[in-house]
Amino acid sequence: MTSSNVIKRQNSITEFFQSKKQKTLDQPSNNKSIEVQELNEFKKNFIKSLTKEQLNLLNLEILTLEDSWFESLYLEFTKPYFLNLKKFLNQQLLQSNKIFPLSNDIYSWSRLTPFNQVKVIILGQDPYHNDNQAHGLAFSVKFPTVPPPSLKNMFKAIKIDYPNFEIPNGSGDLTKWANQGVLLLNTCLTVKAHNANSHSKKGWEQFTEMVLQKLIMESTLNNNKLVLMLWGTPAQNRFLKIQKLIDEKIVNREDCLLILKSVHPSPLSARRGYFESHHYRLCNEWLIEKGLDPIDWGLVPGNTIL
Repeated sequence: MTSSNVIKRQNSITEFFQSKKQKTLDQPSNNKSIEVQELNEFKKNFIKSLTKEQLNLLNLEILTLEDSWFESLYLEFTKPYFLNLKKFLNQQLLQSNKIFPLSNDIYSWSRLTPFNQVKVIILGQDPYHNDNQAHGLAFSVKFPTVPPPSLKNMFKAIKIDYPNFEIPNGSGDLTKWANQGVLLLNTCLTVKAHNANSHSKKGWEQFTEMVLQKLIMESTLNNNKLVLMLWGTPAQNRFLKIQKLIDEKIVNREDCLLILKSVHPSPLSARRGYFESHHYRLCNEWLIEKGLDPIDWGLVPGNTIL
């Protein structure tokens, strides 16, 4: 394809988005739809810089990644590792492999918790790989799916910190937390159905490491306060990769960051200290001390847990 044809193609795509005030995408996680407003100027300009192949590969990021996150991460999208990741995912779909979460939920964490609203990071690993579970938030499951064992243990730990916490009856949707600034981020953002860790080492790890690096560095440089809950060795090791960079550039790290570490809430490890870690209470006490609103951990209507 000649350069003039590429430009023509890019302009036609831009005109398409400009001509429609909204584009509706299906969001099965709550049986509603999300409305993607007319693209902002940053995304329109980004589109103009892409080849036709890149544009086809990055359609999901352009349409469903929240604007502030997109502007922070856009340099990653045209790197070889990310384009290869998208080619891999497209090939999986061409082979009729079912992928979780559904495409419009892959970046739901960004839309529910915009970049400048993050107060707490809870780092997960792989999305749930069974039907009706994953919807783009670490540890969370679609309503009305019953909470998996790790999430049940999280609820038990909150109950220890806050005895008035009501454990949800048959639901494990943590959207309410995300809306308050709790970034529920998995290390890998997709998985093949019924095949745990099937999309590991395909590029998601590098991308989500950059998500953490950008967020932590910018927050601390701007003296914003951030709580990191690191459960289990994999999550703690991922932070170690970023910690050296932070220590080199951030003088007042301890004033900006609260690092909470424990074993993972999985039934395989939770009884080795997770229930005694008191992370939910410690998180809120620190946020209040720094002049920020605490997280309402309550998930049952009318049950406020601060």
